[in-house]
Amino acid sequence: MSNPLKLVAPENVPFVHSEREFDYPAAAVFRAHSDPEVFRQWIGPRELSTRIDVFDCRPGGTCRFVQEGRDGRQHAFRGVFHTVRENAFVLQTFEYEGYPDVVTLEFATFQDLPGGRSKLSGRSVYPSVEARARFLADGMETGIAAGYDQLDELLGRSPGSGSAA
Repeated sequence: MSNPLKLVAPENVPFVHSEREFDYPAAAVFRAHSDPEVFRQWIGPRELSTRIDVFDCRPGGTCRFVQEGRDGRQHAFRGVFHTVRENAFVLQTFEYEGYPDVVTLEFATFQDLPGGRSKLSGRSVYPSVEARARFLADGMETGIAAGYDQLDELLGRSPGSGSAA
């Protein structure tokens, strides 16, 4: 992949920082994170299907989605959007319902780069180093990378060079 995920998880601190560049404008990448129909198409590993229960990307809005594997096992996630600045920034909480009481604070910054490209920078703050370690051990990095690879494919199929389908 020409634009790999860069994930940094410093020792003994409860956060993860990620960066990923896309060959599409920040507006297209933002839309893919804020439009429920587009989000559903790329989030998570390819072998999971995603159902959106609620996805209201505005300050005070909530989200909940469920991913299901071929084995029928379901994974539900939910959160609250706190700050949303179109094409620029999202601050939200994020919770995997399988880990009750482990809520992360998620920051996402969308930045245009020269040549119609963009960079997505993220930071996830966990309630403890142990909680972060559990997400990492469960394959968080692989899941994020797989989702962003699918997002690249989705953006590449979209008409108009840079607006997600």
